[in-house]
Amino acid sequence: MSERDATEDTTADNGSETLFERIIAREIPADIVYETDTTIAFRDIKPQAATHILVVPKTRYRNVAELAAADPRLLADVIATAGKVAELEGLGNGYRVVFNTGADAGQTVFHVHAHLLGGEQLGPFGRYSQ
Repeated sequence: MSERDATEDTTADNGSETLFERIIAREIPADIVYETDTTIAFRDIKPQAATHILVVPKTRYRNVAELAAADPRLLADVIATAGKVAELEGLGNGYRVVFNTGADAGQTVFHVHAHLLGGEQLGPFGRYSQ
């Protein structure tokens, strides 16, 4: 699910269960492409690139800063999973791994996750415009 498309009741900024926790528990369907003991990777339902996969740690942390401070090894697992998925998806020409942290960065689902983007030439970073 794209962060901008997440509905308020799935963001879980209030401490309740997130959409991602429901996917991990197999309570709702997702196109899961890879899974380890500590991570799960599934296709974004509103992709922003030819390949757009979310890599989510199974243990919930609010954002990447919180994850890095609390469990650097799990953060390394997320990055390793992103690399493995990029390989499996044939992204040898390049890919991007992005963590949105905080409202100004566009984070609306408060369960840390990496966006793996690729499969085409990606544009530069910049301001959000409507």
